This record gives sequence, C-alpha cells and structure tokens, in this order.
Amino acid sequence: MSGRERIFGWWEPPLVISDLIQTLSDRSRALLELASSPVPNRDLAGLAELILSRRGEVSGAILAEAFLECYRLADPLERDAFMHTLLEHFGPDREMLDIAVKAYQADPDARNAARLHVASEPRRQELFRRINFALQGTAVLVEMREHLLGMLSEDPALRPVDRDFRHLFASWFNRGFLTLRSIDWRTPANILEALIRYEAVHQIDGWDDLRRRLEPDDRRCFGFFHPQLEDEPLIFVEVALTDQLPSSIDALLASDRQPMASSRATTAVFYSISNCQQGLVGVSLGNFLIKQVVADLKRDLPRLENFVTLSPVPGFGAWLRDDTDTAESDGMADRKRHLLSLLDGEWTTGNERQLEAIRRAMLALAAHYLLHVRLDNGRPADPVARFHLGNGAQLERLNFLADRSARGVRQSYGLMVNYLYRPGEIEKNHEAYAESGHIAATAALRKLAQPVAQEIF
Repeated sequence: MSGRERIFGWWEPPLVISDLIQTLSDRSRALLELASSPVPNRDLAGLAELILSRRGEVSGAILAEAFLECYRLADPLERDAFMHTLLEHFGPDREMLDIAVKAYQADPDARNAARLHVASEPRRQELFRRINFALQGTAVLVEMREHLLGMLSEDPALRPVDRDFRHLFASWFNRGFLTLRSIDWRTPANILEALIRYEAVHQIDGWDDLRRRLEPDDRRCFGFFHPQLEDEPLIFVEVALTDQLPSSIDALLASDRQPMASSRATTAVFYSISNCQQGLVGVSLGNFLIKQVVADLKRDLPRLENFVTLSPVPGFGAWLRDDTDTAESDGMADRKRHLLSLLDGEWTTGNERQLEAIRRAMLALAAHYLLHVRLDNGRPADPVARFHLGNGAQLERLNFLADRSARGVRQSYGLMVNYLYRPGEIEKNHEAYAESGHIAATAALRKLAQPVAQEIF
C-alpha cells in the first residue's frame, strides 16, 4: 500500500480487522441506545456495576462510553441519587476486607499488608479509573466532582466520595502531566473565550479589555493544560511587567495606561490567578504554576529582580465586621468597631485627613489579621494568604485603596497585598510555614501588627 493510499483512505482493512470494527460499532451502538432510552432504563448504578464486572479493556471502554452518555442525560436529582449510591454501595468490599484484616492480624507480613491495602480501597476508585478509559472520561469525572461539591454543604456525609475523587485527581493532575503554555492575543479564540469566562479576580470586560491584558509587550499570561482536557485551561495567571512594586490594580489595568518595553522591566507582577475547573478545587495546581512561571520569566527576561503579587484580601471585610470572635481581646473588638464607624457612608470620597485616619487604622488591623488571625489548624484565616504563604512567598506590603471596584470595596474595603517571591528563599519560607506555620513577613509589617502600633485613635 502506498503512502498516498494511506492518506486518502484508498485501502480496505483486512477482513479480521473489519469484522472487529463492525462488532465494536454494533456493541457501542446498542449500549448508547440503552443510555439514551427513557429515564427508567437509564440505570447509572447498574452500568457502574457492569463496568466493574468486566475484565476486558475493550468492553470496559465501551461500557464507560455508555455510562458517560447516561450521566450527560441525567437530571440533577438523578445525579444526586448516584452520588449517594457511590457512597452506600461502592465502598470497600466488606467481605474481602474482613478476610484481609483477619489474615493481617494473624500474620502481619508484607504480603498480607498488601492484601489489606487492596481490600480497603473503595470500589468507586476502580470505577473512576475505568470511566476514565472513555473518550472525555476525565472531563466528565471533573464535572461529576463539581456536582458533588455542590452537595457537600447540605450533605457532608458524602465527603468520603470526595476524598476518593481528590485522591485520584492528585495523581492524574500532577505536574508531570501538565503542560505550561504561554497565552497571547494570537492564541486560538476558544482558549481566549475561556479566559474571559473563568477570570475570577478582576473581571474581563469583553474582547477589548482582554486585548489590553495580552497584546502589549509588558503583559504576559500563562496557563496549565492537561492532555485529556484538550484546549480547556485548568488554571491561568496574568502577569504585568513593571519597573516598581505596584500599589493599585486600577493603575495596572487602566485603559489609558502607557505600555513599557519588556526589556526595561525589573518586576513581574502576578495580579490574577484563576482556577478554571471547579471540579479540581483542592487539587494543587497554583503552586506549580507560579514556580514554573517565575523560572520561565527569569530565563527570558534576565533583568527581572522582583516577582510579586498584587492580591486581594477576601477574608478581611468579613473578619472586620464579625463581632462574635470570643478569642479576641476587648481592645481588638474596640479597634474594629472604631474603624467600621469611619467606614460608614461614602468614605472613599472623604477628605485627605479622614482618609489618612482610615488608612492608619485599616493597615494596622489588616497586618494583625494576616499575621495573627488563624484557623483551628493554625493556618492563616485568609485563603489567598494561605495560598501564597504556603507556596513560599513573603508578606511584603499592604496597599490602601488599591482596588476601588465595587467588589474590592465590599470584600476588603479596597485593601490589597504584595506577596514577594524571592527565588532564593521560596523553599526556605515554604518549609518554615509547613513545619510550624511561620509566616515570612517584613519587619515593618510585624511592627505594624503590634498592639502598640494600633493605639492610633
């Protein structure tokens, strides 16, 4: 057979291969007819059991395709019911687990330990692996977890199912399988549309706004992609190249700003990091992304000296308004109430003296919040702080009225933070945070958070 015949399809497959293709096509068609039949026959649990009962990869893949079609057609209540089925009927095989436990108790050798490990694995994990054989299986599994996450607040008993999703996704979406791509104005439109749709920090107001963020020489954007999710980004970061630490997102994104040559830049500013797949919440992606982008930028632009964020403080406003924390001293509660009284009304348009009083009070309380307000596990209360400090950044500077958007004022009264990533100190900071919860911060911020610095009223 010539190469031309291969290219243009002028070739008849051997009879055995032709028969195999026809057989698979017929079986697939029958199963898909089952999947698209009326609701009573769309039995997700029955198909799941059938998938687990087969040993052949071909038949398993066809059944997985049929399952995916059923799941796509299922309504929210049917999906809810299936999540409960996963919990109640697709856990570990109890009979096998009992046998393995008794064998290990009788003789705790390596062989029995391995058998116990296998027997203790929930059956739903193997189901997820087999569903993943299907075309688009990974994408639908991510969608399934997104649906599950929406149920957890009302039904926390489903958390074991979520743990199994996270366990597998941590392997399937680790750094070795991810591809870092540079995204610019010439990137295919479907990816650019995804950026507009998924931007979670600073809304992109249409194509002109997106162009201002991607086309100028002093702008960069990077995203992680997975081979099983085609051209759907998992997470992306927007970067501004500047010659100083930024103190305002409004200036950074102004439509009339004057771009600068990237060769003059000394600072790379990560001003927005957005997760695109809700079903991957809790799976570490951002830490790999930032470290890889720092390395790539340093390689391409050797003049860069500083790698910083301009980050929101999403928990600050709620903490400031919360008067139920019994762990706080009366003095702290008084300071919070005083600041709230200053923030009453159209405070952002106040005179210079009023704004200076608000600035001093707010920065002192914000420093306290970021450095000392912790969750029960000892980690910072603010989710963005947990992310950057956990990745090895240093708490560098607080910026008053850095985000005057309605969302920024509502969320944190316009406050934003610079977290500094020093390439030579990232691992040291990360280790100190992971081991003891230590927060790397400048001396100026630590002093600002001290009680004596807060006696400012």
